[in-house]
Amino acid sequence: MKALLLLTASVLSAAPPIVIQNATVLTVTKGSFKGSVVVQDGKIKEAGEKVMIPPGAQIIDASGQFIMPGIIDAHSHIAADSINESSVSVSSMVGIEDVLDPEAISIYRALAGGVTTVNVLHGSANAIGGKCVVIKTRWGKDREGILFEGAKPGIKFALGENPKRQGMSASTRTPGGPQYLRYPGTRMGVEDVIRQAFNDAKIYQAEWKTYNGRKARGETVIPPKRDLKLDALVEILEGKRLVHAHCYRADEILMLLRVADEFGFKIKTLQHVLEGYKVAKEIKEHGAGASTFSDWWAYKVEAFDAIPYNAAIMVKKGILVSLNSDSGELMRRLNTEAGKTMKYGGLTETEALSLITINPARQLDIDERVGSIEPGKDADLVIYDKHPLSSFAKVQKVLIDGSVYFDRDRDITERQQRELRKKQLLEKEKQSQPQQKKNAAPTRRLQ
Repeated sequence: MKALLLLTASVLSAAPPIVIQNATVLTVTKGSFKGSVVVQDGKIKEAGEKVMIPPGAQIIDASGQFIMPGIIDAHSHIAADSINESSVSVSSMVGIEDVLDPEAISIYRALAGGVTTVNVLHGSANAIGGKCVVIKTRWGKDREGILFEGAKPGIKFALGENPKRQGMSASTRTPGGPQYLRYPGTRMGVEDVIRQAFNDAKIYQAEWKTYNGRKARGETVIPPKRDLKLDALVEILEGKRLVHAHCYRADEILMLLRVADEFGFKIKTLQHVLEGYKVAKEIKEHGAGASTFSDWWAYKVEAFDAIPYNAAIMVKKGILVSLNSDSGELMRRLNTEAGKTMKYGGLTETEALSLITINPARQLDIDERVGSIEPGKDADLVIYDKHPLSSFAKVQKVLIDGSVYFDRDRDITERQQRELRKKQLLEKEKQSQPQQKKNAAPTRRLQ
């Protein structure tokens, strides 16, 4: 009887199904059509020109509008209180998950731009940086609530100018003060740091393998000393943690691919990879993906050979390519960033949309759940008033796990209420200040 009551309660508390009707549905992987998408229990139940409408369903009329999968940004630093642990060059013991801020306004702004999934990366100050975390932009949820449950863990590597910066003064308030320098200071030193770290990881891995083998045989043995830095690197060697490597120049890209091949692990994605078009063959042979910018150029010395055709060239060479923002501002317009590849490189609409949906989902190993409109996948959907590759398109609604997290009409309607509430709170604070001063304890003067 108790089980029946619990079941009844769960059914009654479940959100009603949602049917989005009369829209142009851009599935990305299964073509496009004018029809409907049925959402139930947080998942896409059906998508087609004609669908069965479940009893009690909430109807969203999207006549003249477009539905696409939620946008996935494979490289961002939003919602993190810290970005770089730059005191050492190998910081694989730290992780972004520990410093997430679910109240960061950048989450809401990303959501309003149609972004539903974000790979939040450690910074690029380290040859081997900290661990990454994948989140969903569930605005209003707590830290646990924004985590993408079950997403494969990742880690950040970096090549080039950033990781060879040697350190900073003892105090930023003392210009010209003593320097706390760290190794490396050159590009060849960056390679050495990565190579030495994996030498250590191989030894560490062998020690634990020996220990576990002896323990399984019933022997009484003391375990090796735990090293959180090397634990993460062993996970890479065993294929349990994805490597996302910041890079620009062709020579350094080739260096990292060779080191990875030597130690027997894969680079999951090359991030930025602005000279990827020069070494596309080698990237393809290694099996790495590429997450690049649409047309960023000349903002630093390493970016001078960047071209806007980079993404399209790599796509045509058979590389799994995505476009990322690396910016809390640009991520709100990743749809139009994707549209640029149709002009620079001649990609099709579907290929362009893939760069910000299914391709980054595959790069993060979450494509079984997100990245396209298919039955059984998470109902992460974006409704635009015009084709999403148009610079005139505006996001109307965003659903994550079947719940509406952003509604443009509701946002505009509530702005006046929020402004009024803000004024009331400021006035209340102002009125309380004289009372606070009055109640303050007297200060004893020192003789």
